[in-house]
Amino acid sequence: MRRIRVAAAQLNVCVGDLDGNVELIIDAYRAGAEAGADVVVFSELSITGYPPEDLLLKTAFVREAEQAVARLAAEIGDVVAVVGYPDSVHDLHNAAAVLHRGEMAGSYHKQVLPNYSVFDEQRYFVPGTEAGPLYEIAGVRVGITVCEDIWSPVGPYADQAAGGAELLLNINGSPFRRGKQQIRESLLETRAADVSVPIVYVNQVGGQDELVFDGGSVVIDQTGALVARARRFESDLLVVDIEVPLPYRARLLDPRGRRHEAMLPVIELTPQPESFTAALEPRVEDLHEPLGETWQALVTATRDYTLKNGFSEAVIALSGGIDSSIVAALASDALGPENVHGVAMPSRFSSDGSRDDAAKLAANFGIDFRTIEIEEAHSALLGMLAESFDGTESDTTEENLQSRIRGVVLMALSNKFGWMVLTTGNKSESAVGYTTLYGDTAGGYAVIKDVPKLLVYELCRWRNRQAGSDIIPESVLDKAPSAELRPGQRDDQSLPPYDQLDPLLEAYVEHDRTAAELVAMGFQHDIVARMTRLVDLSEYKRRQSPPGPKVSGKAFGKDRRLPITNKYR
Repeated sequence: MRRIRVAAAQLNVCVGDLDGNVELIIDAYRAGAEAGADVVVFSELSITGYPPEDLLLKTAFVREAEQAVARLAAEIGDVVAVVGYPDSVHDLHNAAAVLHRGEMAGSYHKQVLPNYSVFDEQRYFVPGTEAGPLYEIAGVRVGITVCEDIWSPVGPYADQAAGGAELLLNINGSPFRRGKQQIRESLLETRAADVSVPIVYVNQVGGQDELVFDGGSVVIDQTGALVARARRFESDLLVVDIEVPLPYRARLLDPRGRRHEAMLPVIELTPQPESFTAALEPRVEDLHEPLGETWQALVTATRDYTLKNGFSEAVIALSGGIDSSIVAALASDALGPENVHGVAMPSRFSSDGSRDDAAKLAANFGIDFRTIEIEEAHSALLGMLAESFDGTESDTTEENLQSRIRGVVLMALSNKFGWMVLTTGNKSESAVGYTTLYGDTAGGYAVIKDVPKLLVYELCRWRNRQAGSDIIPESVLDKAPSAELRPGQRDDQSLPPYDQLDPLLEAYVEHDRTAAELVAMGFQHDIVARMTRLVDLSEYKRRQSPPGPKVSGKAFGKDRRLPITNKYR
């Protein structure tokens, strides 16, 4: 049986940083070569970072990306490199370059362009039409595909296998959502077993605006068994020895029969070695538990959004409530507590318990904590507006002044000290507009924007279990949720209990159920009517809110695109 040593390089590249990405790739390539790899494989569009979006409309950017590939090729020796890049030959393609001995030995153009969820590749790219050629590396005929090519059950990977491929390399920019790693591995196991050919799947890692890439690169053998798995949420070089059998015997015994197609052309790069070094023990990193992977995704997203955008410190309105507490905890894990600033901004309605909880949480995590009273500003604004408001009843207008004052204070601190403002609104609140525009929505990054309220509680309890103590005070978890903008205020005075609201919102937002369908599912008619109306009316607020990381099946933002002006109910 033949053997090929593959290094899967999952890197935290940055969109648009062509020079920086090339440096990362070169360093990983050299590490793979030193480890004895025959080929080092990088992720989809690794030269540009994924997704580059409308940067691809700039012809200069595409040209410079291709020049970066040429510079990279000059650094490539006997060990083959497979690198993702945009190829403008004839038209613009999402491509994989095969680099060897200072040159581009060939390229592959992605054929299946996703145009759903957060993907809109058909906006930029033209699909490829050729499955070949194959590349002979260490005496093994290798086929190369890009991401979605292997998700389709009739994709080009099958054409390559039928055309003589003995190993399939698939490069990816596959973003995280809860539970997705298990879906990926199940799919890849099926694909490999279907064509009796091993698959190397290489994914990107790191945060990019609303997307989080979790790595988790894997190797699946020809029977569909998992051979190796890289770490998740961090850069890794997974070096694997893959035993490559001749696939024809398994196909002879396959009751589904064989495809009889012409063999694809083969470009010979490196011959089969005369002897092998001792085989490497395959490395299979553990998967995170469900709450742990969500926590790590939020940490990764917060760290990368902050640092990649030139900030090193963050500031949070620390109210003593559960939402600001979890954001402070996530920011501490992402940036280090020494780089996190919590600001209590009590008003006349802030309870002593909330003030104490905010101070206790800050002390537990070791973050900077300060108090800035807003009563003077609140009184001044009420006085300024008194004549205009004369003859009207006090309502949410006066309440929301407090939130807007807090937004002004946080932005002033951000301007003065260069701190990133992290907002604290969760998905449940954002869905129904239980937020104050230009108040608690003011900031740079919405860390828990895609985290429903019930999941906020679960994540906080998980974090406490990891700490072995109530690092997020139990009093925060036990108290009734409240914005504390008026005496005795509680969330459940305006909203249904979250154990009723969150399932309704999941069905309406993530699964696109109509109000009538929700009622048929058993939700109470008056609650459905009121909550779905609030979701629809709050679209204009969400459009003006900062981005935040996607962790669910459908997040507000580029994943869920509904018109603001919309009469459909």
